[in-house]
Amino acid sequence: MIDVTDATFADEVLKADLPVLVTFTSEWCPPCRQLAPVLGAIAEEESDRVKVVQLDVDTNPKTVSAYRVLATPTLVVFRAGEPVKSMVGSKPRRRLLQELEDVI
Repeated sequence: MIDVTDATFADEVLKADLPVLVTFTSEWCPPCRQLAPVLGAIAEEESDRVKVVQLDVDTNPKTVSAYRVLATPTLVVFRAGEPVKSMVGSKPRRRLLQELEDVI
């Protein structure tokens, strides 16, 4: 997974050619740590269909505020610079892929 920040969000996410799955995460969040290997596997296996990035909510308040992220982990799929799907919480790999199928 690629780490993005307030400074790199536009280039890495909004201007990306592929759909981008952004996970809004934090170091202190147990469900975020549980979800990280699942997202890492998806990033590798689906790299031709989706770009997977993570943004730390504690160090990037501008982006967190702009997209009204209130809980971690929050997953948002961006396509052509626009958010098209949002999910909150950790999910098993299979279920996450099912929920992403219509947007990636």
